[in-house]
Amino acid sequence: MVMRDVQPGQRNEAGIAAVKAELAAALGAKFQTGQSFREQHAHTTTYLPSQLPDAVVFAETVEDVKAVVKACAAHKVPVIPFGAGSSLEGQLNAPSGGISLDMTRMEKVLRVSAEDLDVTVEPGVTREALNTYLRDTGLFFPIDPGANASIGGMTSTRASGTNAVRYGTMKDNVLSLTVVTANGEEISTGTRARKSSAGYDLTRLFVGAEGTLGVITSITLKLQGIPEKIGGGVCGFPTVKAACDAVIMTIQMGIPVARIELLDAMQIKACNAYSGLTLKEQPTLFLEFHGTEETVPLQSEQFSMIAQECGGEEFHWTANAEERAALWKARHNAYWAGRALAPSLNGFSTDVCVPISKLADCVAETQADIEQNGLLAPIVGHAGDGNFHVLLLFNDKDPADIERVEGFVQRLNRRAIAMGGTCTGEHGIGQGKMSFLEEEAGPALALMRTIKQSLDPDNIFNPGKILRPAR
Repeated sequence: MVMRDVQPGQRNEAGIAAVKAELAAALGAKFQTGQSFREQHAHTTTYLPSQLPDAVVFAETVEDVKAVVKACAAHKVPVIPFGAGSSLEGQLNAPSGGISLDMTRMEKVLRVSAEDLDVTVEPGVTREALNTYLRDTGLFFPIDPGANASIGGMTSTRASGTNAVRYGTMKDNVLSLTVVTANGEEISTGTRARKSSAGYDLTRLFVGAEGTLGVITSITLKLQGIPEKIGGGVCGFPTVKAACDAVIMTIQMGIPVARIELLDAMQIKACNAYSGLTLKEQPTLFLEFHGTEETVPLQSEQFSMIAQECGGEEFHWTANAEERAALWKARHNAYWAGRALAPSLNGFSTDVCVPISKLADCVAETQADIEQNGLLAPIVGHAGDGNFHVLLLFNDKDPADIERVEGFVQRLNRRAIAMGGTCTGEHGIGQGKMSFLEEEAGPALALMRTIKQSLDPDNIFNPGKILRPAR
């Protein structure tokens, strides 16, 4: 039972009591110990058991963050950064207790430079709020993980999503950070320059660290111009392989597709029922093209020819904003559509990523695994970068059902690693995938431990995540 093997850590009761007293006196109403606050901040969107913090601090300024980190460092007490709460692998749990540091009130857009196409925000700014703020500038921030995640959380988990095939992931779009380190000081990891050869790339070190190396207090991001024209549509295929062949050919031909998403037949069934679509229940690609009045129809026509060559059906595309919005709303609601297939069951979403040349094989083998083990599990994937998600629906009160799910997750992760891929393209490691990271990273894991020990010698930053405690 690997996935539920989430053990409580060693608690520092005296230190926790001292920190609670110190922060209660210093922060007033920003400091909360109520049960409901603590339960909300241990929320995980998997079936991993919740492990509550001892208190929650609602930081409003960098000085609040520094006060929490300094107090926790002095008494060797954990501090767990909290964004929008949508993490999927137990990143928000507090196995050794401690302080949940809620960053949602740090929600200012600090600076926009339309000329330089960049923006600096506090970590609590959400993706949707940022794009609303930017609307009048003609710019937008393209990373779209589906959920209205906070920019701080997206940075910490190295998020990506449906637009990644064209615009990259968070690691490609963060120019620099400010971070509060273990000694309570705020550092800058870089500048606004688009490139640099100056020293170690500290920005990339903190992007994806899941709060285990420091607390991010601001993020400087690249922006993009809002496209003159956007077109999108759907195309069905007889098999997953045929759909993946079309994806590979599209990428190889250099067609600048902005989104190219794969939904299997079960996921299409779910979306039809939940979002009112009327698509044929078969492997289907959802696509979107960004460009000009001239280029978007051309790109759509080029894809139509590729789809036909790969055995696909007619590619139906539209530039109508309302029709596109309905299509992508259905895609973003795929998780809830999948859950609605069996409302009485729990849901566990997991992801892997492989080279796109291996995507068809990995998905096909995964579907065979699902069928052979009697599982209900729709699949949706960011086909353009080889990343796909499986939503496993199961009875979390039935030990046999749990064992089936956990066995499947182990096989899925090892299958992806064996194909030259990774155990997670988006969800991160957290608590749930530590054993798979050990298999994937091998000897490099020791270097990760060295970095963690160097930057966080007392292990106060989100302990028990990414790396298992040293044995």
